[in-house]
This record gives sequence, structure tokens and C-alpha cells, in this order.
Amino acid sequence: MSKYQEYQTKALQILQKIVETQSEPIEAAAGIVAKQIAADGILYLLGSGHSLITALEASGRAGGLVPIDIIFDKTFGKIERLPGYAEYLLKDYDIDNSVVVVVSNSGRNALPVEVALESKKRGASVIALTSLAHSRSVTSRHPSGKRLFEIADVVIDNCCEPGDAVVEIDGSPGKVGATSSVACTFIINSVLVQAVENLIRMGITPPILISANLDGSDEHNDRMRRFYTGRLKGL
Repeated sequence: MSKYQEYQTKALQILQKIVETQSEPIEAAAGIVAKQIAADGILYLLGSGHSLITALEASGRAGGLVPIDIIFDKTFGKIERLPGYAEYLLKDYDIDNSVVVVVSNSGRNALPVEVALESKKRGASVIALTSLAHSRSVTSRHPSGKRLFEIADVVIDNCCEPGDAVVEIDGSPGKVGATSSVACTFIINSVLVQAVENLIRMGITPPILISANLDGSDEHNDRMRRFYTGRLKGL
């Protein structure tokens, strides 16, 4: 087996493990998200460093919900270990009594931990996407001593192994082939799909975007976006 095939096999195994073990928290998260959208609320996502990929996946794209905003770390994770940065970052976002999804593979750095703590303090529900195997194998880098999974209301395990990468190659100083982005984008789309079904069951037309490259979609998307004018910061 070639090394790329080994990577593909292991990535698929992780996705299958998510399917087999994470239905309960995914459905719980979807229920929270649907209630927030039904109440004309916004869903906020923080992903520091490469976890930003998951937040981008959920925001402003075809088949996704309109009322999603990214808590954007403009340093791209360069100062995610710095205590106090989260307070500065959150001052521009109205997260009071909202829903905040925090994506962090290790769940140990100050930024995701502080965002979760501050969100809870401000009455928000916190959903964590994290690797429990990684997080449980390390100590927190936040003064509270807490890791993300110890704070969140709902914890979805991305089922990735400590260190994220999964393929060993002779001559390489470490493993290659990261898996957390694949796993977390799979999870967030699962949550949003189920949230849309929940909204329909509640008798609410879900505020979703249709691909801008399909004829007739612009009018629909403009109409959906008008409901949230001035409420979404984006990037």
C-alpha cells in the first residue's frame, strides 16, 4: 500500500468512527443550533489556526445557513497561547445568549478555552469540536487548568489521534497527513444538515444559501441575506 493510500484508509476510518460514535452529540448540537436560528439568532464559530478551515466551511457557502459568523483570529493562531487575547477578540461580537462553536483539535490553548469560558459567562451555549484522545493526553495551557472539553455544553469528538497526523514514513522526523480538518468539516456539515431538518420540522423555512453558480440563485440568496443585514461581520 502506498503512503497516500494509507492516509486515505486512516482518514476514512476516522470518519467511520465519527459515524459510529458521535450521533448523540451531533444531534444535540443540531438541536441547539436549530433553536437559535428559529429564534432569529446567530451561530458563531471560532477556529484558531488550521481550525479556521472548519469555520470557513460553515460560513457563507452553498448549502449552508446564512446566520453564521466567524470569530476571526486575524493572527491565524500565532498568539492562541496568549491569555487575555480572547477578551480582546470577543469585544466585537454580540455573543450574549447565543450559540458558539469552538473548534480546537487539542483543546488546550488559551484562546479556545477562554472563548468557551467567556461565552458561558455571557449566557451562550458552547459546542466543542475537539479530539478527546489528544486533549486528555495533555495539560491545559490556560491559567484555569481547563481544557475545552471540560467547559463545553456539547462535546463532539473528531476521533483524531494525538498529534493529528497519521502516517509514518521512514526518514520523516514526524508523522504526516493531518486528519482534523477532514473530520471537523464532516462534523460541522452533519450538524448543519440536521439543524436544517429540525427547522423544517418546526415549520420554519431554513435560511440557506444556494450555489451562486446555479441560475436563479442570486435573488434567493439576496433575499436570505437581507434578513441579517448589519448583523454578520464575516471576515
